[in-house]
Amino acid sequence: MPFALVGLTLIPAVSGALRLVELLGGPHVMPANPRIAGSPAPVVVHILSVVPYAVLGAFQFSSRLRRRRPRWHRAAGRVLVGLGLAVAFSGLWMTLFYPRQTGTGELAYLLRLAVGSAMAASIILGFAAIRRGDVARHQAWMTRAYAVALGAGTQVFTQGVGQAVLGTSELATDLGLGAGWAINLAVAELVIRRPRGRRQGGRPIYPAAKAGAS
Repeated sequence: MPFALVGLTLIPAVSGALRLVELLGGPHVMPANPRIAGSPAPVVVHILSVVPYAVLGAFQFSSRLRRRRPRWHRAAGRVLVGLGLAVAFSGLWMTLFYPRQTGTGELAYLLRLAVGSAMAASIILGFAAIRRGDVARHQAWMTRAYAVALGAGTQVFTQGVGQAVLGTSELATDLGLGAGWAINLAVAELVIRRPRGRRQGGRPIYPAAKAGAS
């Protein structure tokens, strides 16, 4: 699972890396975006946080790694809380203060506000749950937050399909964006609601969860 999740992030990660190189004075290989050129700070924060969040977060889903290296899992989790909040708040920053992205409409604007807020809330609720020693709720909220963060990977496909079916319009773009997040969250809920024995392989995955949360 971790490598499949990392694979899903490759296209947006490469795109983000190229944009970051461009902002740091490198060659311009991405389409010009005056919104970013005028205020690059939130984009830089977003890229520098979302790529490690997506890659490091993928390995939090490895039950073998959680069992064998619980201390590593907890240490990585603390880093991911900071990275995830940076992803969510920088995304909200861009949504609220950048000019509207060309080719998108009101629906995309509202969706970005909703998913950014939902990601931040999920991380905070997940962190609060593990501090109480509530592993099940911690897993559920962190899975939802990660699903939102991986939206860009799924949107590569949903936007392509949406434009092929509906044409190139604001509505098609907005629906493609929404479909990416909806698919990820639906898969996350299926993972969360799987029987515990199947999800954990019949063995505890946090041998010292309560001790580590205290």
